[in-house]
Amino acid sequence: MRYGGQPITSKQIEFAARHYTVALLQPEYTDVVARLKEINPAMTVLCYKCLSSTRNYETESPFTSGVSFAEAEKAEAEGQQWFARRLSGERIEWQGYPGHFQMNVWNPEYRRRWVKNICAELENSSFDGVLADNDIYGDYYGINVPIRDARSMDRFHKGLDLLIRDAGKALNARGKIIVPNIAESRMAPGKWKRHSAYGGGFEEVFLGWSATEFLNQTSALAQMKEMMEDFSAVEVATSSGGVEKRPRLTLLRASTDGEDTHPNFMAALAALWVFSGGQWSALSAGSHDGHNGTPWLEELTWDLGAPIGHPQPVKGAWIRELEHGWAAINLTNHESGQISVPKELFAVEGTAPATVVLPPHGGVVYRTEDAGIALA
Repeated sequence: MRYGGQPITSKQIEFAARHYTVALLQPEYTDVVARLKEINPAMTVLCYKCLSSTRNYETESPFTSGVSFAEAEKAEAEGQQWFARRLSGERIEWQGYPGHFQMNVWNPEYRRRWVKNICAELENSSFDGVLADNDIYGDYYGINVPIRDARSMDRFHKGLDLLIRDAGKALNARGKIIVPNIAESRMAPGKWKRHSAYGGGFEEVFLGWSATEFLNQTSALAQMKEMMEDFSAVEVATSSGGVEKRPRLTLLRASTDGEDTHPNFMAALAALWVFSGGQWSALSAGSHDGHNGTPWLEELTWDLGAPIGHPQPVKGAWIRELEHGWAAINLTNHESGQISVPKELFAVEGTAPATVVLPPHGGVVYRTEDAGIALA
């Protein structure tokens, strides 16, 4: 994930191409996309675009929003209402993100222009599609409903439903995908399935909001259940006029302090194996708005194979055996009991222990001696 900030070094590009399966990049990084594809043609590279805001500090393309600030102002001068406004008539600038202005995502003209602009920009691009940020659920930016034309956040939800549907269909017809950053899908059953239907979904706060703020076990299980609803393929047009099926992506990001050694990273990987049996597509980790590193665990390379049975609750944790390994995750705020580990398993540092006691929100992943490598 590179949302701007520090320059991307050639060393980071080489590392990413050889270790990652997916990259999420700002639209100006076209040279980086070309280099990633040169090294690893199978890599999926998505272009960052915001669904819900436009930014007044962006005066030249490419823009991080689907509609530029100048374009929105021009539409307003012509009688359109693309900017969201308070009851007083004031435009709504996001709290914590100066220069970001909330848009009326329920306005059909705004949605049409968003889709038109994105399709035109990606038409001859090496990007595989769009990472659509701010598929919001709650009020994260100080919108403070009611506002003009919206008595509740439900107005935003319905507008985003339509925007993602329309953009998804248009992009798929042009050989591209859209992967929304789907906020709090556990609060709206069915949202993940609907919004991931045109390429996949991204859960930016997997299992918790920060390095120290976690979902409780009930909420964590609900979050994961939504992401397990549908793994059906996405039908995308080909250059020859046909249709090909591509796997629906499920992208996860764990919240840490920015260090790879933070236990939340390993816990997220354990949850991936325990609850999805390895079906979720890709995992990363980082601090809040920390999008300039190359997070990595050696265990990410392990292919533990198909699951054997279902996740099992054992002594306050969840465990699952796989063809070539074993994983355990504690989703509670207290230490687990002592859990027996199957024989002849290995950790990065050597032989796995005979038993483990998992700390709150901790996890482990162990492999058999013959486990494969998921990444070359």
